[in-house]
Amino acid sequence: MYLEELISSKITVLAIPVFFAAIAMETIAVRVFKARGSMDAKDDLVSIFLGLMSVVTNGAVAFLTVGMLFWAAQYRIATIPLSIVSIIACFVIDDLRYYLHHRIAHRVRWPWAMHVTHHSSTHFDFAVALRQGWTKHFSGTTFLKIPLVLIGFDPVLVLFCGALNAIYQFFLHTETIDKLPRWYEAVFNTPSHHRVHHGKNPKYLDMNYAGTLIIWDKMFGTFTAEDPEDKPDYGLVKDLETLNPLTIIFHEYWSIAKDVFGSGRSFKDRLMYIFAQPGWSHDGSRQTSLQIKADADASTKTDYASGAVTPAPSA
Repeated sequence: MYLEELISSKITVLAIPVFFAAIAMETIAVRVFKARGSMDAKDDLVSIFLGLMSVVTNGAVAFLTVGMLFWAAQYRIATIPLSIVSIIACFVIDDLRYYLHHRIAHRVRWPWAMHVTHHSSTHFDFAVALRQGWTKHFSGTTFLKIPLVLIGFDPVLVLFCGALNAIYQFFLHTETIDKLPRWYEAVFNTPSHHRVHHGKNPKYLDMNYAGTLIIWDKMFGTFTAEDPEDKPDYGLVKDLETLNPLTIIFHEYWSIAKDVFGSGRSFKDRLMYIFAQPGWSHDGSRQTSLQIKADADASTKTDYASGAVTPAPSA
């Protein structure tokens, strides 16, 4: 517990003044100098509250992940000494770990119940970066950190790299920055790439999972560039339309409980409501993101076949 506070929570706490300074500068740029972007004070305050509380709630149970990593360290196959090279290597491998975590969090409903909080805002600014779930240590994806420890990286270094990655990602959440130099956009995650990830437009759903390096999305077929003709429409396919913090944090868990304990469902159905892709239903009454994208693609092809050039509508 104390180690996690030192390595992860403490680093995040030290970064908080920088985050608030960035939020202030973005607000001035948008409201005073009319820079690109849209902001909502009430929504931003909710995001900030959720972020500050996430430090407390996740920090209180961080011993679960820390204990798991130090337990795994007993079985590591090597010991990688600390050096500049090992730090860079750990960061890159951990970034791949983050990509996998993020992709799972969108494709499996249980971790999505934690991650959906981050996508619940219909705005996109630095404050939204702070809108984090309170149950990350119960999502199951923290187990993905174990292989880094088993191959020889110190658990302290693994936690440190994860914290640095989270800090980098804060600065992706803005509309004020348009495109960065082409070479940077080719290798690293950028605000443009991450705006795509937060869009609920059909072609943007479940794309651009990257943390720091966008190369993973390009390698695994989940990359889509931001289209200036189809600007991201932020939020969820079905927006919550509430600023109640408890609803934002726990609504998906409540929905899972209602689905699991509903009547007329087999044991397999009940498991699927926990572990299938968000949007899965036993009776086909809902749509997953893959189905939404397929319908949009089919609609677009039909429009073009008939001579129309209007893209498919957003979900």
